Amino acid sequence: MSSPSPLECWVRRDVRLLTLAGHVGFDSLPRQLVSKSLARDFSFNILCVGETGIGKSTLMNTLFNTVLETCEGSHFESCVRLRPRTYCLQECNVNLRLTVVEAAGFGDQMDRDCRPIVDYVDEQLERYLQEELKLQRCLWDYRDTRIHACLYFIAPTGHSLKAVDLVTMKKLDSKVNIIPVIAKADTLTKSELPKFKSRILSELDQNGVRIYQFPTDDEAVAEVNACMNAQLPFAVVGSTECVQVGSQLVRGRQYPWGVVQVDDESHCDFVKLREMLIRVNMEDLREQTHCRHYELYRRRKLEDMGLQDDSGHEARRKLLLAEMRRKEKLLRQTFASRAREVEMQVKGKEKELSQRFEDLKRILQEGKAKVEEKRRQLEEDKNAFNHRRAAVEAMQAEAAQAPGLQADGQQSTPKREKSKDRDKKH
Repeated sequence: MSSPSPLECWVRRDVRLLTLAGHVGFDSLPRQLVSKSLARDFSFNILCVGETGIGKSTLMNTLFNTVLETCEGSHFESCVRLRPRTYCLQECNVNLRLTVVEAAGFGDQMDRDCRPIVDYVDEQLERYLQEELKLQRCLWDYRDTRIHACLYFIAPTGHSLKAVDLVTMKKLDSKVNIIPVIAKADTLTKSELPKFKSRILSELDQNGVRIYQFPTDDEAVAEVNACMNAQLPFAVVGSTECVQVGSQLVRGRQYPWGVVQVDDESHCDFVKLREMLIRVNMEDLREQTHCRHYELYRRRKLEDMGLQDDSGHEARRKLLLAEMRRKEKLLRQTFASRAREVEMQVKGKEKELSQRFEDLKRILQEGKAKVEEKRRQLEEDKNAFNHRRAAVEAMQAEAAQAPGLQADGQQSTPKREKSKDRDKKH
């Protein structure tokens, strides 16, 4: 029994498959898509994580065969800083906006945390989400800053991963495509390298760290990608210097014992990394960033906002409506109870004010009665005073009219005294 063709697998059961009688023209859609894609720039953003001096900048220069503007890193950074730099590259008629983000100061000291790196990745996802949620959005011209690939540089110790490496990759594996690379692989021998790779993969698996796997669902690249998945992590050597080897100039590193050629697959995995990262799977990395990592971040954010899938919207609407009615009823009851309390308080205040008014009225009446009593007594005292004054004035007038009587009285006084003396002797 023959297997179904891709067209038969693509057509649904409820859709009729028709045969065209002649050429229509929609087979030009791929060319139209290519033309529209070439009319605008492609963006690709790489995050480089690794300790200072491990060769991040050198590898970036080697990958893109140019000299990117970078500054010297220091082992004495006060904190982990993310330094994004954007470059415009052109190859044939394809324009690429390349952004390289370096984590300066990471892994140099024991107290350095990976939180700034995680926050930076989340910030780029959040910026895209906010642009997508706008009423008037323009994602076609939006400058995408989401990280498409994270090259995690592992020190060539030959033993095992550091704790900070495991913690950092574990926090990043759900947010970005992690591609681990062994930096400065020329410091490891041919026998040490396979053992070190096996030990790294074992530790990643034991700690539940998911790294990026090259896709095998496309028949055109399934075989090569499956082969490259078995080569992870890539052991790379970076160099932009050209060294004379025989009659040829090759990129490599000159040592007293010989030359390590960057583009020789028997020396390192740089060519494999370049093929997988740029020439074969760059679009898949962009697609995985949007369809997997961004969708996961978007779903979690919307769930935090209380949103759910369409299947649960009606149930949630009913639940919210019932909750709203319950709260409305509770508010009405609370309002009625509060209104009764306020009414009772008003009535109590009114009764208290009425009683106080009566007391003040009684005090006023008593005060008026006392004032009237004082006024009456004052009138009586005034009348008595006027009578006494009139009597005194009358007496003074009589005294003024009879001065002679007073003189006679003064003469008869000695005679009376003599008669009284005689009476005392008898």
